[in-house]
Amino acid sequence: MWSLKAVLKHHNAFNPLSKPKMFPGKPHWGFSYSTVHHTRDDTSIATEIKVPILKAFHRHSYDRDRHISCGTKEYKVLMDNFHHVSNAFLKLNKRYQEVLENTIKNMGAGMAKFICKEIETVDDYEEYCHHVAGLIVMGLSRLFHASEAEILFPDSLSNSVGLFLQKTNIIIDYLEDINEIPKSRMFWPREIWIKYVNNLEDLKYEQNSEKAVQCLNEMVTNALIHIDDCLNYMSQLRDPAIFRFFAIPQVIAIADLALCYNNIEVFRDGVKTRLGLRAQVIDRTKTMADVYGAFYEFSSILKSKVDINDPNAEKTISRIEAVQKACRDSGTLHNRKSYVDEIKPTYNRAF
Repeated sequence: MWSLKAVLKHHNAFNPLSKPKMFPGKPHWGFSYSTVHHTRDDTSIATEIKVPILKAFHRHSYDRDRHISCGTKEYKVLMDNFHHVSNAFLKLNKRYQEVLENTIKNMGAGMAKFICKEIETVDDYEEYCHHVAGLIVMGLSRLFHASEAEILFPDSLSNSVGLFLQKTNIIIDYLEDINEIPKSRMFWPREIWIKYVNNLEDLKYEQNSEKAVQCLNEMVTNALIHIDDCLNYMSQLRDPAIFRFFAIPQVIAIADLALCYNNIEVFRDGVKTRLGLRAQVIDRTKTMADVYGAFYEFSSILKSKVDINDPNAEKTISRIEAVQKACRDSGTLHNRKSYVDEIKPTYNRAF
C-alpha cells in the first residue's frame, strides 16, 4: 500500500489513479488476450506436448468444444476456459478471423521454434521478438486497416513497435525469468551476455555487478534503435483511441528503459516504474505532441545516466541524441508536460 509520505510526495500522480479502469464486459473477451503467450511461458509443460499445441493453435479457435488441459494456476484457468476464446473468435467478421488466424499461426510456429532453440545471436533475438511481439502489432495493423480505421502500415514499422515493447519487457523481467521454476526462461542473446559473464544467471551475483550493469546497458542500447520507427508509426495513426492504445505502452517502455539503464537493481530485487507515474502517462498521453514530450524527457533522463567509461557509451549517446532530435524536429516540445521537476542524474523521483 502507498504510505502517507508517498501520497504527499507524489500527490499529482494519484488523480489519474482515481479514474475508473475499463475491463471487458464478457468473459470470452477477457480470456482472448494472451492464450498463446501463456502456453509458451508455462515451463511446467513438457516440450513434446507444448510444441504441437503451439503449431496447431490457430486451428483451435474454430472449435468451441476444444479443451486443452495443461499448466498450473492462472495458466490452467486460461486453458480450461479456452471455449471463451473460440466464442469470441467465431463472432468476428470473416476478414478479421483470417487476419487473426494467420497471425496466430505464424506466432505459434515461431514460438515452437524457440522452445527447441536457444537465443544465441542478436539475429535470433530479433527473430524471437518478431514472433512473440512484432507479429502481434503487424496483425493489429492489418485489423485496423480492415476496419478502415487506419492506413496499412509497412510491416517493418509495425514490427519495430512490437520489438521495442518486447525488448523492454525482456530487460525489465530478467530476474523474474531467470528465477522461474521449474526452469529458467532465458531471452537475453548469448552474443551479448557472453562478453560479460560465462552464464546468463551469473549477472545476478554481486561479484559480477560491474559486468552485469555493462551488459544491461548494451541491452538497453539495442532496444533504442527501434524508437525512430515507433515515432514514425504513431505519428501516422488517425483514430484517437487507436493512437492511445499504441502510444501509452510506448511511453511507459521508454520510461522503463530510463529506469533500467545503469541500474544494478534490475539484478537484485527487480525494478518497475511506480504506479503513479504509469497513471500519469495514461492520463496525459492524448496527442503526438504528448508522445514527443515524454520521449524527449525520458531519453534525457537516460542520457544523464550514461557513464562515459561504459563500453557502449558512444553508441548509447548517439541513439539517444537521434531520439531527441526527432522530438525537437516535431516542433512541439514547447508545450510538453513534464513528469519530473528537472532532469538530472538523481532521477529516482520520476520512478
